[in-house]
Amino acid sequence: MRQGLILLFVVVALLGAIVWTGTQKAGPDPLTGLNTPAMTATAQTGEALFGQYCRSCHGDQAAGTDQGPPLVHKIYEPSHHPDAAFYLAAQNGVRAHHWRYGDMPPVEGITEVEIAPIIDYVRAIQRANGID
Repeated sequence: MRQGLILLFVVVALLGAIVWTGTQKAGPDPLTGLNTPAMTATAQTGEALFGQYCRSCHGDQAAGTDQGPPLVHKIYEPSHHPDAAFYLAAQNGVRAHHWRYGDMPPVEGITEVEIAPIIDYVRAIQRANGID
């Protein structure tokens, strides 16, 4: 009987730990300091495309570099820069207006179909870091 109670206690404790761990948010990324988002399959595709087309200027997790601004910033929240602004910037380029990085040229070779998951990825990172 006593062994059964101990086993039951251990099982309940393990299940509790599993549930508790599963509900915790990922901590900040050690390189960027940004929270890592939970991502849909579309956002995961966007992460790979972001790496191909955007990371060199906008950095890991869109945290910015000395070549381009962070996209995880209040300036790029959806109410100020809706998704359409990202499409236009990638396809046509954009004049510098918030930062001193210079004008952004059009992203060579990117398609409209590829931009959509990139936006999902950026929005996921923004949400994970309090930018809605």
